Amino acid sequence: MSEIENKEMKSNAFLVAISAVVLGLIAGAVLMALIGSNPFTGFWFLFRGGLMNIERVGNTLATATNLMLVGLSVAFAFRTGLFNIGASGQMLVGGLCATLVAHHVFLPRPLYLVVLILSGLLGGAVWGIIPGFLKAKFNVHEVVATIMMNWIAYWSVYYFVPAYLKGPSLETESASIAIEQTLRSPWLTKLFPGSYINLGFLVAIASVIIIKFILDKTTLGFELKAVGSNRFCAEYAGIRVNKNVVLSMMIAGGLAGLAGLSFYTGYSRNMQIGVLPSQGFDGIAVALLGASNPLGVLFSSLFFGVLQSGKGFMNAMTKVPPEIADTIISVIIYFTATSVLFKRLWEALFKILSRKKAVRDAKPTNNKEVK
Repeated sequence: MSEIENKEMKSNAFLVAISAVVLGLIAGAVLMALIGSNPFTGFWFLFRGGLMNIERVGNTLATATNLMLVGLSVAFAFRTGLFNIGASGQMLVGGLCATLVAHHVFLPRPLYLVVLILSGLLGGAVWGIIPGFLKAKFNVHEVVATIMMNWIAYWSVYYFVPAYLKGPSLETESASIAIEQTLRSPWLTKLFPGSYINLGFLVAIASVIIIKFILDKTTLGFELKAVGSNRFCAEYAGIRVNKNVVLSMMIAGGLAGLAGLSFYTGYSRNMQIGVLPSQGFDGIAVALLGASNPLGVLFSSLFFGVLQSGKGFMNAMTKVPPEIADTIISVIIYFTATSVLFKRLWEALFKILSRKKAVRDAKPTNNKEVK
């Protein structure tokens, strides 16, 4: 393979993502035109709605925070050969543990934040260990196990919140957490006045860096990826497959638990019963668009954060239904999931370019030989 092919093959994932985004935006433009709206005006207000001022930028980052953590959870499981569809349940349990700490633990602020973050992390990790253990020990498919764990978490919160966390006049949600017990921070509030950004954003950025380091620079990351690529070869090479399956789901669950921490103690300040967080499923889209790469997840979550934050503003200013933004996301997911088609297209294009370059490089040599 030539040098140009090597360089272009490395950028395949980026090109696939860009292709999917462009096609998604085109699909959104077509839908806007079909309902009689100007696509350029619609997109202008869609992206402006998420970025027009410092408050909206803060809200976009806050929206991206949960998507980033859940997307990282799903992406990490993907990289290790597992499909974590239980991020919603892990979010609930992580958020429940963090809510309990917020209501009952009172410590100096730095120490309290450490305890709060660890509570969300451990809650999600425990909820991830269970399907990991079932997969490793009894070969129960993780999709089935994590879906069942979602509903166990859902009904547990449905019982637990009214029984132990209900506010004085609230029937369907927990008592509100005091501001000083949340992840909200005065310096972030001053930096993004009026927005609901919180320290969860910094937790998400740190998580991206840590997971990137684990996957690329550690023996554990190598073993996890080896198991994900081919568990039988990994086992033959002496890697403890079952242990790594449990570890993978534990880490993925912990990341989703951090998303619950950020959402329930940073944004909403309470837990409502009867609600399964949609971010647990949106994270699948983030992981797919980000090619299961931590840095890719970072950028894809920011992009989806803009779409989620701006769709309401687009609807208010142009009467374009906010569902158009959801349709754009759906189309992007569809084309990202069929990325093999784009890969073949780009690979064919790279081969043509490589051959043309080889022909151009060969022409001067041939001329000299003729002389």
